[in-house]
Amino acid sequence: MRRKSNKTKTIFENVTVVDAGAKGKTIGKAPDGRVIFLNNTVPGDVVDVQTTKKRKAYFEGTATKFHTLSDKRVTPVCQHFGTCGGCKWQDMGYDHQLFYKQKEVENNLIRIGHLDLPEITPILGSKKQYFYRNKMEFSFSDSRWLSLEEINSDAEIKDRNALGFHIPGMWDKILDIEKCHLQEDPSNAIRLETKDFALKNDMSFFNPRNQHGLLRTMMIRTTSTGEIMVLVQFFENDKTKRELLLNHLQLKFPEITALLYVVNAKQNDTIYDQEIICFAGRDHIFEEMEGLKFKINAKSFYQTNSDQAFELYKITRDFAGLTGNELVYDLYTGTGTIAQFVAKKAKKVVGIEAVPEAIEDAKANAVYNEIENTSFFAGDMKNIFNEEFIRENGTPDIIITDPPRDGMHKDVVAQILAISPQKVVYVSCNSATQARDLELMKDDYKITKTQAVDMFPQTHHVENVVLLEKR
Repeated sequence: MRRKSNKTKTIFENVTVVDAGAKGKTIGKAPDGRVIFLNNTVPGDVVDVQTTKKRKAYFEGTATKFHTLSDKRVTPVCQHFGTCGGCKWQDMGYDHQLFYKQKEVENNLIRIGHLDLPEITPILGSKKQYFYRNKMEFSFSDSRWLSLEEINSDAEIKDRNALGFHIPGMWDKILDIEKCHLQEDPSNAIRLETKDFALKNDMSFFNPRNQHGLLRTMMIRTTSTGEIMVLVQFFENDKTKRELLLNHLQLKFPEITALLYVVNAKQNDTIYDQEIICFAGRDHIFEEMEGLKFKINAKSFYQTNSDQAFELYKITRDFAGLTGNELVYDLYTGTGTIAQFVAKKAKKVVGIEAVPEAIEDAKANAVYNEIENTSFFAGDMKNIFNEEFIRENGTPDIIITDPPRDGMHKDVVAQILAISPQKVVYVSCNSATQARDLELMKDDYKITKTQAVDMFPQTHHVENVVLLEKR
């Protein structure tokens, strides 16, 4: 391996890519032993690397020349691969994706948590490797991302409008998407028709820097039962053009169950503090799982891979080993999906969640599903989950916890240890913070089962379920 350098960059030649790392990066080694994090390679590639960042313990870089291509490589199916940041592992075979996801979970639990693990159950892969998401969000822009070919061309570029995804790390640049392989049709058809109709009818696309334009974002949600929600977010309040577009979508796609809109003139495009208006159909859709129906509105959180969510929840329930006599606490319950999924095998389930609207959804779903052995409470977990709460609702035999990526607050971990339930089932979308939390519990609990679940094929993301039992 030779190294060339000047003041602005370093080039390492013939670097062998040896592993996959965090956040979808791959790993090579510099001549001095420092790690190089790469963004466009597959383990097994041999490449020349141009560094983009230099730190005390590592480099970041991009492969500029490929000498040997890895046998783990496959041809990406998406024309936008390499520019769109959504599916960074599309060029790696699916079996290899699963291998590196499981390896990351094991490494985090052992290296970060210093945990003793039982025999590892193989990761549960997804039957669908494409078209598995039930929710997609697209952004309009009047200054789309230009390719290098377009930039270097002498031709005048007249069409700068886009409806697609943010370029990674660039808040104001949108990649125009022709076909996305993440959500089943009619998702692509709805998005393309919306853009085409808007252009033909002189509807302006949003400019985030100058804060002007009619069309801002579009969200499409689908369910396994065939229901469809479309939410169009407008920046300007132009009733005539708004109704022109929405009427067209209603006529063109009569299968849309919930056609909604919001007028949002704020600087940010979050809808959670905005009034959602139902233009046609219902203001919600229903997902179904094992006979249970879950009402989903525009602001609801629901696992974005419905099929794998079902598998994840079955594993969670199996790990809990319910007999019908247990009081179960479901921490970070969201809209109560796990709580209601396990309720028929428990004596009672108590759900806690910070978002009041999610708790209202949970209560409504419980009524709709005629589940009478659940109770739901809204509040900040580290504040509401206290001794008084335990006295009022009972001491749980089993705790299920499914926190956000940041994991559990240390006060929540301390309260679980004080309660000392026989079992804790910890569901996590971030095995690094899961490992951190589990290390705090390892003197009191042993890990008896662990199961990784792939919710997001073609990405580095992975869920992990761990069963803890009292020592």
